[in-house]
Amino acid sequence: MSELPRIGRGAFLIGAAAASASIAAHAPAALAADSVDLPFENGSRPLIAYPQKRPLILLTSRPVQLETPFGVFNEGVMTPNDAFFVRWHLAGVPTTIDVNTFRINVHGLVDSARQLSVADLKTEFEPVEIAAVCQCSGNSRGFFSPRVPGGEWANGAMGNALWKGARLRDVLTKAGVKDGAVQVRVNGAETPVLSATPPFIKAIDIDLAMSPDVILAYSMNGADLPVLNGYPVRLVVPGYFATYWVKMLTNVEVIGEPDQNFWMKTAYRIPADPCGCQKPGETVKTVPINRLTVRSFVTNIRDGARVQAGKPLVVNGIAFDSGYGIEQVLFSNDGGQHWSPAALGKDYGPYSFRPWQARFTPHAGSYALASLAMNTIGQAQRLDNPVWNAGGYLRNIVETIRVSAA
Repeated sequence: MSELPRIGRGAFLIGAAAASASIAAHAPAALAADSVDLPFENGSRPLIAYPQKRPLILLTSRPVQLETPFGVFNEGVMTPNDAFFVRWHLAGVPTTIDVNTFRINVHGLVDSARQLSVADLKTEFEPVEIAAVCQCSGNSRGFFSPRVPGGEWANGAMGNALWKGARLRDVLTKAGVKDGAVQVRVNGAETPVLSATPPFIKAIDIDLAMSPDVILAYSMNGADLPVLNGYPVRLVVPGYFATYWVKMLTNVEVIGEPDQNFWMKTAYRIPADPCGCQKPGETVKTVPINRLTVRSFVTNIRDGARVQAGKPLVVNGIAFDSGYGIEQVLFSNDGGQHWSPAALGKDYGPYSFRPWQARFTPHAGSYALASLAMNTIGQAQRLDNPVWNAGGYLRNIVETIRVSAA
């Protein structure tokens, strides 16, 4: 087995033809490069390069949580693998993965239980590709006011990639789903450090599991998944928050009743209200978090930037929703007082980032750049009164970038 040079004290060893991968136990951050100050209280973060990753914003090291610096989203519609955000829930992430012995246990209410290898997924099932946004449920939580507990992400806990794999539907069909199936329960190779900590288990309804877009992905942007993003296989559930995109997938179980484990019954829940809103201190009925909201961002101009007066300014951005597709993006240079249509770029599919572009010529003075996206069923970003809930989920207010021209 050949080895790559070690990077600091946290290193991966990649075997021939990516046959195996490993990371040093409890890998500490390596190659501290710099730091950033995110635009909210206690927002100072180091930039850290983990193996297979460029320097990313470190949120926590146990479990590993890394945020994508926002400028990356101006590099292209697909987020590079080495810049893709990382979010693990439990600190017990395997230090070695051997693709030759790795198996996914398919069982439960099926006619024929199986242990699937990665080679089985590649040879026994039709390969499909889908461009889809993976967004952490807590993306943008740091902007909530009043603040809420949890990972204090800015806007970089998301990424867009071209995923390739086998349809979960095809895997389940080959196993033979029995009558009475209600959900599919999934979990991966990460484990808790303490026995009292609930294992990370998620469940999706059988109708969603049998849709053509949910896949067991073994490729990301034309390459193996990085270990920190779930090598060798992760579940991809386009249009749904990343809590369901289980990494290092090892278990697929068809069950006959709604799952009641901690990560479904207690964690990752949102108010049952249509907007997902509640008042601070208010107790409300909740449901499991589900589909993404409509969002858009300016990607090529930073807040507080200085631009040249009298020269045409090109404003680039991205928009996405839960899979209905972006129909229109409006652009404003005066903080939302007046709007004009932005030009939409190439359509990579309904689950992907949709690029957009606007132009205007600033005169000397201050400007507030904003974008508002709408999808094909009329859902749009919130113009004011950002969503607030106790979990810090579902933020989709119109974001504003303030610039000055001179």
